[in-house]
Amino acid sequence: MRKTICAVAILLATFGCFSVATTYAADAEEGFVSLFDGKTLNGWTKHGGSAKYKVEDGAIVGKCVPNTPHNTFLVYEKPFGNFILKLDFKVDVPGNSGVQFRSAIREEGDRVFGYQCEIAPGDQVTCRIYDEGRRGHQKGRIWLDNTADDVLKASIATYKADDWNSIEIQAIGPSIRTWLNGQPVANFFDYKDFSGIIGLQIHSGGQGTIRWKNIRIKDLGVSEWHSFFVKGDDGWDLDGAYKFVPECWSFTEDGVLIGQHDDTEPRDGLIVSNDSYDDFAAKVDYVFKGGVNSALYFRAHEVDTPWLLRGCQNEIAGNGKEAAIWHTAGKNEPGRGWLGSDDEFVETIRNKGENDWNEIAVVACGDHVTTFLNGFRVVDLVDPKIEKEGKVGLQLHGGSNGSMWFKNFQVMPITKEQRALIER
Repeated sequence: MRKTICAVAILLATFGCFSVATTYAADAEEGFVSLFDGKTLNGWTKHGGSAKYKVEDGAIVGKCVPNTPHNTFLVYEKPFGNFILKLDFKVDVPGNSGVQFRSAIREEGDRVFGYQCEIAPGDQVTCRIYDEGRRGHQKGRIWLDNTADDVLKASIATYKADDWNSIEIQAIGPSIRTWLNGQPVANFFDYKDFSGIIGLQIHSGGQGTIRWKNIRIKDLGVSEWHSFFVKGDDGWDLDGAYKFVPECWSFTEDGVLIGQHDDTEPRDGLIVSNDSYDDFAAKVDYVFKGGVNSALYFRAHEVDTPWLLRGCQNEIAGNGKEAAIWHTAGKNEPGRGWLGSDDEFVETIRNKGENDWNEIAVVACGDHVTTFLNGFRVVDLVDPKIEKEGKVGLQLHGGSNGSMWFKNFQVMPITKEQRALIER
């Protein structure tokens, strides 16, 4: 392929059209497509604040207008889902910046929000992930990733002041990874957005001038949720799952699945997936209406017990144990108990009203498992002993006067090809 490109370049030069060969150079990496032609801002649109963008010496230059109130974004408005994005940046005048991805634009105020790969020269935060305009600086947390200090120190040691640096961002399903000059930085799971726009940010403030070039992307398709609750001609029903103790379950007209029984029923009422999943994301909205507890089961196996499933539970308890991981026993098989929790943090993020909805989620890939409550990470662990596959399900605990409301029960499988990229 390279010999062919060189031959074409020589031929074009012979006929006075050598400039066309620069297109080939931009796409030299297999599967990558350039998002910037090196000459114009075609395909890019400014949103938000007052920063200025122009093309200079083959690079996009963004310059802060001092003392203006809003962050500014130069946006490539074609959405991308799963991808590898590569670009080079250089800081001319120190200032805060970043690269948006899987992001969106609010209709009110023309503001961009979503995932941002941070650029902050000289600090151990470049290539960390900030949730611009949404979860960043919320509930006592700045970053979505929880990158270890030694990893941050190793990455910042590669930073080249007054020179060009490279960033790589990989988004595959619920996995987000970044590299600075080839050094790994962020490597974490999240589940909020799986597609969106890309943008170049100039932060409001006193100063800042940033250059970007060689912006190219490898499009790897889009991951999508599968819903277990579907609406048909005869109302709501299950798709890809079945009811255990079916008499305790019923759908409302608006798609809420209500589970209810009293303490005379020793068995758990369950919604159980037909298929087993090894690597996946799963989520559900719920209202805890009473009883002992409930759960979003994952990597669970059917056993001959009143509670049917043995494996991991993403706990629903109506207290600080929300989104903790509990490992359930089977018949003559002991469970492992609590594998992880964050009671104090959970009490700051759970909605506590009698009819308030909460959202619980889990991502599992190999030995790495992360749970979430209302969009915030609760437990993040690597456990070689954890089950590697199994059913997902919803629990209505037996032996109690319990009631649960559920909606939006969904799963997103991670393919073997995607896992290979996640673990590269």
